[in-house]
Amino acid sequence: MDNITVTVRGKKKEYKKGTSLFDISRDFASEYPYDIILASRDGRLRELNKTVNRDCEVDFLTIGDGDGHKTYIRGIILVMLRAFERELGKEVQIKVEHSVGPALYCEAEGTAITPEVINGVKAKMREMITEDIPFRKRSVSTAEAVELFAKRGMTDKERLFRFRRTSRTNIYSFDGYEDYFYGYMPTSAGILKIFDLFAYGEGFMLLLPTVKKPDELPEFEDKPLFFATLQGANRWGRMMGIENVGQLNKEITEGQSSDIILIQEALIEKRIGEIAEMIRDSGNKKFIMIAGPSSSGKTTFSHRLSIQLRTLGFKPHPIGLDDYFKNREDTPKDEDGNYNFECLEAIDVEQFNKDMTALLRGEEVELPVFNFKTGKREYKGNRKKLGPDDVLVIEGIHGLNDKMSYALPAESKFKIYISALTQLNIDDHNRIPTTDGRLLRRIVRDARTRGTDARSTIAMWPSVRRGEELNIFPYQEKADVIFNSAMIYELPVLKQFVEPLLFGIDESCDEFTEAKRLLKFLDYFLCMNTENIPKNSLIREFIGGSIFNV
Repeated sequence: MDNITVTVRGKKKEYKKGTSLFDISRDFASEYPYDIILASRDGRLRELNKTVNRDCEVDFLTIGDGDGHKTYIRGIILVMLRAFERELGKEVQIKVEHSVGPALYCEAEGTAITPEVINGVKAKMREMITEDIPFRKRSVSTAEAVELFAKRGMTDKERLFRFRRTSRTNIYSFDGYEDYFYGYMPTSAGILKIFDLFAYGEGFMLLLPTVKKPDELPEFEDKPLFFATLQGANRWGRMMGIENVGQLNKEITEGQSSDIILIQEALIEKRIGEIAEMIRDSGNKKFIMIAGPSSSGKTTFSHRLSIQLRTLGFKPHPIGLDDYFKNREDTPKDEDGNYNFECLEAIDVEQFNKDMTALLRGEEVELPVFNFKTGKREYKGNRKKLGPDDVLVIEGIHGLNDKMSYALPAESKFKIYISALTQLNIDDHNRIPTTDGRLLRRIVRDARTRGTDARSTIAMWPSVRRGEELNIFPYQEKADVIFNSAMIYELPVLKQFVEPLLFGIDESCDEFTEAKRLLKFLDYFLCMNTENIPKNSLIREFIGGSIFNV
């Protein structure tokens, strides 16, 4: 029998064996809100040029889905790389450094980024997109990949594949340009219509559509403080000679793990000390407001900052904004009917401001403790009165939102934004998203401290990310300082803790695809021993063994 049955969203249709997913997608395009870019065949992600040879269930992913959006980004990067080669020749090397909102910051070695260069590259990109040039994939042995990238002068990829255990790998080509990409690719360039390119800093930005609005180009919002922090991390990585995974693996194999840990920890301690001195030098600050996204290491940072403040003569007192949660029955609910603990309305903002202003006036105040088991705020005799050297170190997701501390004078507050902004990339063209590092941190911590399995943590992650987009990221530029908590050695350390948890996710679960992606990502890294990690390290908040109560 030459025909097979394909089921798409409950609708069955017959096709000849060997029909491509791309051809099938055209029959169902009208049922999807945006352009289709990937397929899920029997629960497994597939590129659209794959064919079907048996009865199966298919769903399609658009550029407005998470995995589809990532595929769009990979595709447009490859188009951009080929356009630079067309415009300037093979001697120019492009590095995709990090994301700033909906844009990717890139740098070019071997040329100055002028308006003429940018316009020429954009024109070449649009030309190839209009031509709808296909992306092609071929499988080669890992040894062949090493040889290929060595010949092309791509030392970052050559070194990466020297530490790969898999026997084969996929190489993508576009208009004669060959490269390696971590993840799936579009079928052809015609779908990649929305982008912009403009000079920025010492390099340029590749501006891209967002998952929420994949069919329009967003405005670029400049974030100079955030960008400067990212660039600082990159400079430190270059100084260490560890800018990508291949270089890190090389250092590990040469017995440099202990030195990497010691140098990274010394840098972290130096930076926290500098922030403490900034607080001292900025005048009469009484409220140190700390905010950051999930798994950024806020608790350990607060403890270590408090220690540094003590060395300068301050008397710091930690306060968690979570202790000002409203009682459970008064907590607002989201559109799904679940308690929304991440919105500002979940906190008794009025009581917080009443207590803080009383402390500022020199009055004694009894501070609450929130009982998460009973869902109620309790008072257990925790009384505070601020003396001349006392400061409150206040940590919570709304710490930088002035609506949270509306009654406190601006001059009494010092605001710190903390996030794990990794300085490490897989190679020059494949970034490591900061969200991946934080998700791995959280999977390990949730399993260790809450008994939560990896599947549950992955399932709740999109909701956590939505809360961050609404309540944290909009306020990061209002900080007095940004602290980067990413550790250059943390992924080789987290690997040994998180891999067994990810392997525990059953193939039948919705979260299996994400677990498989993370496992493939972790396969790039060699493991690193934990015995030389200090007890006060930020990474101890996640793997355990911290000297602090975290």
